[in-house]
Amino acid sequence: MMRYFCCAILLLMLGCQHVEKPEMPDDLIARDVMIDILTDAYLSNAAKSVNNKVIRQRGIKLDSFLYNKYGIDSLRFVRSHAWYNSDLDTYENMFVEIEKRLAEMAAELDSVNFRKKSPIQKKQDSIRKAKGLIDPAESN
Repeated sequence: MMRYFCCAILLLMLGCQHVEKPEMPDDLIARDVMIDILTDAYLSNAAKSVNNKVIRQRGIKLDSFLYNKYGIDSLRFVRSHAWYNSDLDTYENMFVEIEKRLAEMAAELDSVNFRKKSPIQKKQDSIRKAKGLIDPAESN
């Protein structure tokens, strides 16, 4: 029994490792700019999931677009991302901000897509509904 206990303790000690925090890069991307980049990265990933075929056919490189937009290269992004990622509290706060921005964008787009109909649109819809061209549920 003691032998199993010693083996378990030894395995636990060997299983633990010390993870070193990466050094702060000299060209660290500012926190606010990093939030902008990550927000755009999430939007580009969403675009890929919606219309990946068109993006590939047109040869659009979304990562390169982001790097050019913010004047950075991939190495600088990776180093800065690793730096922010090493401090989980800061990283979590950044993602709260990103979530907030994405929610605001979604609310703004929803308000544009579902704006109130003008009186002319309502009259046209009522005429089309009377002629049976549209479903009555759609005219609301």
